[in-house]
Amino acid sequence: MTPTRRARPAGTSVPRALFLLAILALVAACATPAGGPGGSGIALTGASQEPLDRLHQQAHDALARWADAVRKSGGASITFVGDLTGQIGDWEAAVGDNNKRALYAGMVEAPHGLPDDPPASDKVRWLDGSTVDVTVLSAAKTLAALIASATSTCDDCQPLEVTDAQQATGLVDTSRGPANTPIWVYSIAGTAVKVTHVAVDESVTVQPPPWNADDPPQGLAIDSATGSADSRKLTVTFVGAPGGADKPCGADYTAEAVESELAVVVIIHEHPNPTPGACSAVGAIRTAKVTLAEALGKRAVLEVQQGLPVAVTAP
Repeated sequence: MTPTRRARPAGTSVPRALFLLAILALVAACATPAGGPGGSGIALTGASQEPLDRLHQQAHDALARWADAVRKSGGASITFVGDLTGQIGDWEAAVGDNNKRALYAGMVEAPHGLPDDPPASDKVRWLDGSTVDVTVLSAAKTLAALIASATSTCDDCQPLEVTDAQQATGLVDTSRGPANTPIWVYSIAGTAVKVTHVAVDESVTVQPPPWNADDPPQGLAIDSATGSADSRKLTVTFVGAPGGADKPCGADYTAEAVESELAVVVIIHEHPNPTPGACSAVGAIRTAKVTLAEALGKRAVLEVQQGLPVAVTAP
């Protein structure tokens, strides 16, 4: 292809044209409304405003997914943290490998059927005494939710067979700390282990983006947070270097919050010891403090890698 030469309009020099473009770009940048997911303003605290690099883009994307999840839930006030499926007891050696893999794959069936009538309404009860009224799912719908939450596949596994189901209450992690929550407990043929699943669906559930092992998300994921609804202070825990930056292979850490009206994403910045050397892969539980732009309130606290909520407990 032959390049085409464009004629420059008479009377407009190159320097002047570049100057005008620069002014237009500046005006456009100043006119861009500041706002985050769902119309929420975004504030960066703990550090000066930074360009939207990949780590901060992950944080903004997480806030957008969270806003969408809240909208889809109808404004639910419960956020469960972690896996909603559990078990009581340990798998026996004879069935352990198959049953564990089958459970992760959602290969659980009830060949004789399960009750589909919902039980009476109940409450989710937090340890601080607060409660939320909830509608309890039937044994059949709870099992369907368990199957739908599968995180893997297992082509050579034998399905688990449910022989009985009992309604109960179990301590389940939420974004506001542990809460006693309605669950169903399923008996499984050929084992003493009981399989459990949360029996309410009135919660905010966010779907993280697919994990690409060849290009994983950046940053350190926090595991939990400590703070009060009426406070701007948060202390977060995560796995980091065992020693500080004054030691070989050690590191210091600072935290930064990217916020919206609905959630807070915490970014951990690592400041390693600059001395080169062979370091082990052993980690330790570390903490960092972050000051929010406004009191936490009822907002969820999210980790930066996948935007998943973590448990927040009172100091």
